[in-house]
Amino acid sequence: MENSGSEPLWGHIYTLIVLGEVGSYTAAATRLSVTKSAVSQRIAELERIIEMPLVQRTTRSVRLTAEALRFIEANRSFYEGIERNYLELKDSKREPRGLVRVTAPVALGRQQIVPRLSEFMRSYPDVRVELELTDQLVSLAREGFDLAIRHTNAAPDTHIAWTICGTEAVLVATQEYLQRNGSPDTPTSLLKHECLHYLRRGQVPTWSFAQRVRNGKQISIPISGPLSTNNSEALREAALSGMGIALVPDFSALSDLKAGRLLRVLPQWKSIGAFGERLYVIRPYSPYISRPVRVFVDFIRSSLHSGFSFTPEIKL
Repeated sequence: MENSGSEPLWGHIYTLIVLGEVGSYTAAATRLSVTKSAVSQRIAELERIIEMPLVQRTTRSVRLTAEALRFIEANRSFYEGIERNYLELKDSKREPRGLVRVTAPVALGRQQIVPRLSEFMRSYPDVRVELELTDQLVSLAREGFDLAIRHTNAAPDTHIAWTICGTEAVLVATQEYLQRNGSPDTPTSLLKHECLHYLRRGQVPTWSFAQRVRNGKQISIPISGPLSTNNSEALREAALSGMGIALVPDFSALSDLKAGRLLRVLPQWKSIGAFGERLYVIRPYSPYISRPVRVFVDFIRSSLHSGFSFTPEIKL
């Protein structure tokens, strides 16, 4: 295939750059809003035109050649500038419009994000949201997500990140359970209780705490109980059934604490290391953030900025 002009190649080169960023034909097709076969065809045509292989294909992965990687690195900034200027022009004179693809933890999404989305939709009726709830960490670029809401101690350095708020893990139980079994007054008292804990395979179940006073002591204790599971909603439900004392993220227990269905246990002690200490919104690096993505980030940060702190007295 002969072609001495450069004009037909711009789209093909951009496709190669996107393929290098996301690492698969499927993710590149999602990013470019074309079919997977269209991506494959563009790469094949580009290889024929320059008479050089650019992609090493296997049955399970796509890997770019060293020549392709050098070419992408030399030209990425030009395409980023074009993309940024185009999107800024496109967004400058209209209300936010388009799709925002978001991934978030299951409990946080169900209990704190979904109930707030109706307000967001009323404010931005032309923005659509695809929300995938999973406790598994996924590759944003590879899976085609615009944003991820992460519950962690620190945001990854490889992504753009906005802090939403702080969080902490809380011990909770029903009043009936505490009346029946007694209310712990120190972490070591938990050794006598049914402790419902998050399942982490290969680790000895241990809870760690620090006193909520300056220079307060820290303590770690082995715990045991009738249930361990890898979902904080399931732990909350087990606590609500009176099965024992559960350690869960504050956002998972907030509504039940406010309604009095659950009570705080050992509120004078702070859990250490059980779950992340902050919520972040993160996104893959890109030279421009579209208006739908920006307004969604602003909304989530504003809506959740105050956190989920709730420390009632335990009354039996």
